[in-house]
Amino acid sequence: MALIEDIVKKQKDGAQFVISAQMLRLDPEEFETLVKMWMEDENRGFELAKVPHRACVDGEFFIDRITVTRVVSPA
Repeated sequence: MALIEDIVKKQKDGAQFVISAQMLRLDPEEFETLVKMWMEDENRGFELAKVPHRACVDGEFFIDRITVTRVVSPA
């Protein structure tokens, strides 16, 4: 399983990229919980760039993909 830190570290400062439940081998419900925790962490290395994509699972909508921008590291 890929770690979020590994995915973020591969990106250049200011790069916009996608993180998905599939990349992390999570189902959408688990991924949504993780995304909500990431958004509370100020030192995550990225900021949400667009509205999260949601998938319908058994009549409920869960975040399954987010587009983020790599936060420029301080010089």
